[in-house]
Amino acid sequence: MALFDYTILHWSTFLTAAVLLNLSPGPDIAFILGQTIRGGRKSGFAAMGGIWTGALVHASFAAAGLSAILASSATAFAAVKWAGAAYLIYLGIKALRSRGGSFVSEAQSGLVSALVIWRQGVFVSLLNPKVAIFFLAFLPQFVVEGAGPIWAQLFLHGLLIIVVAGLIEPPLVLLGEKLTEGLRERPNLGMWMDRCLGTLLIGLGIRLALQQK
Repeated sequence: MALFDYTILHWSTFLTAAVLLNLSPGPDIAFILGQTIRGGRKSGFAAMGGIWTGALVHASFAAAGLSAILASSATAFAAVKWAGAAYLIYLGIKALRSRGGSFVSEAQSGLVSALVIWRQGVFVSLLNPKVAIFFLAFLPQFVVEGAGPIWAQLFLHGLLIIVVAGLIEPPLVLLGEKLTEGLRERPNLGMWMDRCLGTLLIGLGIRLALQQK
């Protein structure tokens, strides 16, 4: 069999699973939409890029077999889980403590803030051990004997999950911006938008902390 020579059934099954995966609500989507609500499309796209970067690292780790460490070591899983929970709660507290919508304003101040949000998205993805274990459990199901090195097949399918996200998530960001642009134009609501974002991030942190393998 030639390199990456898969059947139509293989691709239809994988792409269906990838679409359903990207449509299912979770911390990544919540983070992206939360940033979109408070800062518009620039913040949403920056958050999305950060999440994708983290996912790409997870796909690389799965291909290299490093994700198996998280799956097999309770200590490693707990360390990453608590670091991720603490980071999300830290971001949430920062939003809650902002005054007069200043946290919202930061998201609209240009490239520097976009890079900050991108970096936050990377850490939100990387510090979620469930994502690493998901890639390790999900991707091997689509490895086909004779279709190429296992690591290459794992990385290809991990990359394609991100490609599918690239078709699904940008419209969600644009829709989220459209639905909330009127709110962002009202300065008196900025503080409440910060409070909502902070509550969301803290909730995500608590949820991550309570997760089990």
